Amino acid sequence: PQRRNACSSAAPIGSTWISWHFVPNLTIGVPVIESLRKHTRAYLDCHLMVTNPLDYVEPFGKAGASGFTFHVEASKDNWQELVERIKSKGMRPGVALKPGTPIEEVYPLLEGENSVEMVLVMTVEPGFGGQKFMPETMDKVSVLRKKYPSLDIEVDGGLGPSTIDVAASAGANCIVAGSSVFGASEPAQVISLMRHSVEKAQNIS
Repeated sequence: PQRRNACSSAAPIGSTWISWHFVPNLTIGVPVIESLRKHTRAYLDCHLMVTNPLDYVEPFGKAGASGFTFHVEASKDNWQELVERIKSKGMRPGVALKPGTPIEEVYPLLEGENSVEMVLVMTVEPGFGGQKFMPETMDKVSVLRKKYPSLDIEVDGGLGPSTIDVAASAGANCIVAGSSVFGASEPAQVISLMRHSVEKAQNIS
C-alpha cells in the first residue's frame, strides 16, 4: 500500500515539552505553543516526555497543538483513555518509545478503532539534544514498516545528513531534526537534503 508522507518534510516545525517527571530538563511548553499558533498554521508536533500525559491533553489542545505524542512507558494503564481524550481535543495521537523499550509494546496501541496514528522511535536516549544517533534502533523502524505499511513512523535523535539515508531506508517518513538544522550554516539545504532522502526511499519502496 502507498505510504502516507504527511510528515516527510524533514522540517523542524514541531514543538516539544520536556518535564522533570520523565527527563531532567524543561524545554518548550504550553505558552510557546500558544504563541506559535498565533503566527502559523503549521503542524505543531508535540512530544511529551512526562509520566502523566493525561494531565496535559487539555492545555495543549487549547494552545493549538496539532499532534500529541506520549510515551508508552508512561501510559500502559490508561492509553485508551488518553488516545480518546487526545482525539476529542482535535489532536493527532502518537506514541513514542525509548531505545531500550521493545517494539512489541506499541502493537496494542496500533490495533482496533481507538489506535494511535503515529509511532515515534527514539534514536537517542530522551532528554538532551546533540546526542549520537543509535543505528540499532533502525531494526524497530524496519519491523514497524513491514507490519504496518501505511503507518507514519517518526524518528528523533541524531538525525542529519550523515544518518538520514539509513533512517529513510528503514522506513521512517517523519524526521525530527534539531542540532543538524539549527547548527548548520545553510539550514534550508539540510532540510532539503533530508526531505529528498525520505521521498527517494518512499519511491523506491
